[in-house]
Formats: sequence, C-alpha cells, structure tokens
Amino acid sequence: MEISKPRIVVLLVITAVTSMYAANKLVPDAPQLDYLAYLHIIIAGALASAGSSALNHYYDKDIDPKMTRTSTRPIPSGRMKSSHVLIYGLIVSCISVIYGYFALNAVSAFFIALGIFSYVIIYTVWLKRLNTSNIVIGGIAGSAAAWAGWSAATGSMDLLGFLVGFLVFVWTPSHFWCLAMKIKDEYAQAKIPMLPVVIGMQRTSKYILGNTLILLPYSLMLSAFGMGIVYAVIAAMADFRFSFPVRCINSFSLGRNTFTCGRISAIFSSQVSSGSHCISKEVVRPISLAFLKSFPRPFRMPGCRK
Repeated sequence: MEISKPRIVVLLVITAVTSMYAANKLVPDAPQLDYLAYLHIIIAGALASAGSSALNHYYDKDIDPKMTRTSTRPIPSGRMKSSHVLIYGLIVSCISVIYGYFALNAVSAFFIALGIFSYVIIYTVWLKRLNTSNIVIGGIAGSAAAWAGWSAATGSMDLLGFLVGFLVFVWTPSHFWCLAMKIKDEYAQAKIPMLPVVIGMQRTSKYILGNTLILLPYSLMLSAFGMGIVYAVIAAMADFRFSFPVRCINSFSLGRNTFTCGRISAIFSSQVSSGSHCISKEVVRPISLAFLKSFPRPFRMPGCRK
C-alpha cells in the first residue's frame, strides 16, 4: 500500500468525486448520476494516483535514501525491488486510463492520462530536480483530478469546470512551499531545488503570502461563475479559517532584536475543493519567523510589548 501513497490517493479521489458531484448539480442538462458512476470515478482515480505514485517512487529511488522523510520507503529500505515497482506503476497507470475510457468517457480518460503525465513526466522526471517552478507546474496533476471528475459527469469541459480544477492549481504552491520549508534541509541534502532551498525561508514566506492573496479571492470568485451561494458561504468560511492570527513564540530572537509579540495576522491558505488543509506548528513557526524577518528593523507590531 505504501508504494501507492494512500493518503494522496484519498485526497485526489475526494477532489474528483466532489467535482463530479458539483458538475452534476450545476451544469444544465447534465445526466443524472447513480452510485455506480461515482464508483467508476473512484476506481479510475485511485488507480491513476496509485500508479503514478509508484512511478514516482521508482524514479526517486536514488534520492530517497538521502532524505529522512523518504529513506524508509519500500525501495530504499529494500522491502521491494525497483523493477517490481516500475512494472506495477506502469500497469496500474495504463489500467486507470483504459478503465476511465470504457467506464466513464473519452474526455475523462484524457484528463486521467494528463494527471499521470503531469505528475510523472513533468514534475518527477523533468522539473523536480531542475527548477524551483517544479511544484507550481506540477500542480496540473491535482487540477486534472478535478477536471476528470467534472468531465465524467458532463462528457465535456466547460469554463466553470476548468476554473474549478484550476483552483487546485492555484492552491498547490502555498501548500507545498509550507511543507518544503519544514524539511528544507533534507531537500538541500538531496540537492532538490525547492523554493526555500534556493531563495531562503524569508523570501519563500513572501511567495506563500503572495500566492495565498491570489488564492483567497479566486476561491470566492467562482461563486460568480455559477458555483452558487452554498459554495460561496463554505469558501468564505474556509478563507476566514485560514486567515487566522498566528501567535509568535514569546521572546524569540530575530537577528539582534528580541521581541515579545502579541498577534500577527498572517494569511496562509485554504483548500475548498478537496477536504481541509491543516498547518502544523512545525510549519507555522518557520513561516512566521521568516515573515517577521522580512520587515525593516527596528520593527514592532502594534500591541507588542518590549
């Protein structure tokens, strides 16, 4: 199971199913779907995610031992042969596209194939070890899951369906840059050019903030394209939830200056299309520190005590 990254499988399947359900309710003249239709997208999506994750394991077999987080994966730990993982990944990926074509439709099968291609070829093989844009462009794989679900319900792709899938693309950088900040040293050891490794924590925090300031209004904007009042309310609640006050660690050091801060209102990110997004204390702390360091010295937030 580990070779298929089951947690990612669940998230992408949720994304596809919710997109399929939304299309069925929002698109005029969309055919009514039964439970079997949802079962088909679950099976096709799970197979696609599992297969592409296995191929990612295979290609990264040389760098996984260099990172604590990945050193216990099946290949570097010796629990599975790399050739077996490769065969498994190729077979399952191909089955997912074929299954999607016959059980769903050709358009949905195309987006399933696009998701596999984006994650395996564009992200894993091409960009991950080459450029800091790896995560940004690699976000197409997540969007493809939403597009596959939408087209599974409608048999085509319209503007609203594209925008719903693109929401995942816009959300991806903030999410993964947060995670990259948490394990920056491991990425550096493996010589993977994640953004915090290349430009540092301080500038990465600004990129996260900037991307999130695009994400929040974009998520709300979808209601104007037909997502409806229920979506607008849920999106607004999610945006508010992640525009939360981050309490600084008391008396932490910023260079030569030490502050005891009250509240710093810092916007991070929201994911309104596929479950919830939680940010751990290990991620919040380096981002808040880096964000504070970006201000000119001397600096004190209103209400802070000496």
